[in-house]
Amino acid sequence: MSNVFSLKIKVSADDIDVLKHVNNLVYVKWMDAIATKHWDFLTHKNPLKQYLWVVLRHEIDYLKQALLGDEILVKTWVGETKGITSVRFMEFYKNDELLVKAKTKWVMLDAVTYKPARIREDVLQVLYPE
Repeated sequence: MSNVFSLKIKVSADDIDVLKHVNNLVYVKWMDAIATKHWDFLTHKNPLKQYLWVVLRHEIDYLKQALLGDEILVKTWVGETKGITSVRFMEFYKNDELLVKAKTKWVMLDAVTYKPARIREDVLQVLYPE
């Protein structure tokens, strides 16, 4: 897979729920933070501050548990992008074991009007670097 962005997360006590594993809401928070970090990484030379992204839909499969102290490797990449939407995929691994996989549909907004904005060439060049 090309254009995969990865980072590591260490599970802390704040991430754990009463079942003694990472709570599903924590994964959603991580997904938002990681998507933002990836966007910031992609736009570090050209910030594109005229755009914002909001979530339209999450699809998440929770396959295995993560526990306190686990080191999680997260991989994310951009899928189909057209019109006003862009799909992002994420996978969370402990060692080489897939714990969670997610697909999120994002909508791009104009940062001033907060109205949906058509994804144009300037954004496509950032999302799909050569």
